[in-house]
Amino acid sequence: MDNSAILKAFNERSKHTLMETLDIEYVAVGEDYLTAKMPVNSNVHQPYGQLHGGATAALAESVGSAASNFFIDDKTQFINGIQLSINHIKSKREGVVFATAKNIHKGRTTHLWEVTIVDEDDNLISVAKMTNIVLNISKK
Repeated sequence: MDNSAILKAFNERSKHTLMETLDIEYVAVGEDYLTAKMPVNSNVHQPYGQLHGGATAALAESVGSAASNFFIDDKTQFINGIQLSINHIKSKREGVVFATAKNIHKGRTTHLWEVTIVDEDDNLISVAKMTNIVLNISKK
């Protein structure tokens, strides 16, 4: 599958989800990373007009969870995020942020990701670490 087909599939899966609500779009994929972007506007602001940390965390978790799908058999397995730790470095009022997930550990049952969030000028906004668990789809 080529990269554009992979991105299209991830974006299709985001319809009618929080990712669609936050206008998160998967924009780049490579052998060891996945990147998504999110606009910074009043939809993701906290009351003081800055990017809400929860929206940033949702972006980080979305890209970290999606990236784990590269390493599983999605016909028999699925991913659940079990831990997210995020540090907010710089505020942002408008523009776009990009979250890139890079794999730190790819185990049989857990995956660990580092997610770096930068703005359109490559300023560091937040850094997150996310742990996912690989679960088997139960046969009913």
